Amino acid sequence: MTTSRREFLAGLASAGALASVPRVTRAAIVAGPLYPPMNLSMFDTPLHHGETEIRLGCAAITWNDNAARAIDDISADGFAGIQLRAPTIEQFPDPHALRDLLAGKKLTLVALSSGSASLDLAQRQAQLELHVKHAQYVHEAGGLYMQLIAATAKPEETFTGDQYKLQGEIFTEIGKRIADYGVKLGFHNHMNSVGQPPEAIEAILNASDPNYVHLLLDVAHYLEGGGDPAAAIHKYERRILFVHFKDVKNSGDAKNTAAPGGYEWVEVGHGRVEFPAVIAALNKIHYRGWGVVELDRVPNGEALTPKEANAVSLHYLETLGVRA
Repeated sequence: MTTSRREFLAGLASAGALASVPRVTRAAIVAGPLYPPMNLSMFDTPLHHGETEIRLGCAAITWNDNAARAIDDISADGFAGIQLRAPTIEQFPDPHALRDLLAGKKLTLVALSSGSASLDLAQRQAQLELHVKHAQYVHEAGGLYMQLIAATAKPEETFTGDQYKLQGEIFTEIGKRIADYGVKLGFHNHMNSVGQPPEAIEAILNASDPNYVHLLLDVAHYLEGGGDPAAAIHKYERRILFVHFKDVKNSGDAKNTAAPGGYEWVEVGHGRVEFPAVIAALNKIHYRGWGVVELDRVPNGEALTPKEANAVSLHYLETLGVRA
């Protein structure tokens, strides 16, 4: 015999292993592959995400929480959606009445601004219950999203990694609860909050669950906070829930009460945000979602109504190829 003891034992082991394999599979092993080799190179090519589709909405904040007037004017301007604020709930206690009104005006309730999420643990349960209540209202009114701002802060305040982690955890807790109503949470980066500078935004997002906490990217707040909005679009493309089309300019007067901090929110296209670059970035990532025009108030010294001021933003965005 020329077979070594090692080869003999290996053969026995193989036979035993083969015997334990089901008959169909064993036949395939003996006979070879069931199918001929296939060219799988096509799977190396990224899938096309579809053409960019930006739907334009408008935030009702310019109307100083007069929701009924805002709904009429935003619809008349030609926007497709609207973002409302929490005081709307007092004006329209029945969410179904709001739903029917918006449907008649051909407006989608994109989001409700639900306030902020404090880091004060003593407020944690109460604010959770409040935001869940708001989410139920959004759901019954036929809305999509809910906006939350991080805890309020003074511009000179600094925060620790543990505080960013806590902020992310609080957002996650709220996001999980409101998901029961099919409502998604958008973390709104905002001046004078824990989520103001780009590094804070990143830390909070890293500390939160991406399944429940998304980014409502406000391009003007991001710029004023020290970041590049177009770069943020590329960086957070998978976390962006929707975008605030907002603009900002230097007021030249830090004491101007209409422009606190030396900056002033203005109509889109009238400030420092490079909107051609913003739209180009959204096109690059094949963004498909809402862009909500937001103007906190008619800029100081302008004799425009809220309707007219927001129409200025709409017309500018149309020159960039964005249609409501």
